Amino acid sequence: MQGIGTKRESKASRSLLALAFACVFASAALAQVSSYGDKQMGEVSDHPPALLDKVTITQKLNTRIPLDGKFRDETGKAVRLGDYFGERPVVLSLVYYQCKILCPEEIDGLVSALMMVKFRPGKDFDVVFVSIDPSETPEVAAKEKALYVKRYGHPETANGWHFLTGQQTAINSLASAVGFGYVRVPGPDGVMNQFAHASAIEILTAAGKLSQYYLGVEYPPNDLRLGLVEASAGKIGSPVDAILTYCYRYDPKLNRHSLVIARVVQLGGLITVFGLGSYMTIMFRRDLKHDGKNANG
Repeated sequence: MQGIGTKRESKASRSLLALAFACVFASAALAQVSSYGDKQMGEVSDHPPALLDKVTITQKLNTRIPLDGKFRDETGKAVRLGDYFGERPVVLSLVYYQCKILCPEEIDGLVSALMMVKFRPGKDFDVVFVSIDPSETPEVAAKEKALYVKRYGHPETANGWHFLTGQQTAINSLASAVGFGYVRVPGPDGVMNQFAHASAIEILTAAGKLSQYYLGVEYPPNDLRLGLVEASAGKIGSPVDAILTYCYRYDPKLNRHSLVIARVVQLGGLITVFGLGSYMTIMFRRDLKHDGKNANG
């Protein structure tokens, strides 16, 4: 009986082993894995894919965006871009709301920075997001607005946050004016429903002219504050902010404000001249008064 059992176990073991080999070879065939000797290293390229050549941010400072562009806000109401201009500066960002990679980082970075800026949306400036995906709906935009207004922590500023959707023509016109290059790319399922794009926000004047660009997903609150003061032509901010905008100038190459030494020197020179002039005037008057007393004596 032991012989029969041993034979059966041996036969079963051989069957399992054969099945294991069959699975391995089948997997190998499906994966099309080459043998070690057949493997060759692919060509190494230092250049990004040609597809990404259009993914750029071209700074078009002092350019007016098309204020007649037609969109829909998060409530579904038909609006024009010009509806958000005329009174105060605007922070603009082109994104798409169903993006799962870069856009949430960009919006989070902007919200986090604005939380540390003393100015408030709806009062001192407006925030306008525009979707580059023409298939997105006001319902999607409304969910995004609710999420980020809550994260901002000031529900009373909701009227200063605007999440727009629109048709391809209006999107293309705005993107071209801003210098925002992007391309449609396939998602994991092969459907062309995603976009390759760079990350940037723009500050515009109340007249709709591009004043400053900030690239990346993190934005220094101090730079945003100074940018809004400059774009408002001094209508918001304190006297200290006005002095800072005089001493700091927006550098489009660095995408931030840099200290202008020449201006600081000029300002220091003016203060020095004013101080010396005041001192000399006081001393001159004191001498005159002293001489007058001596003459009378």
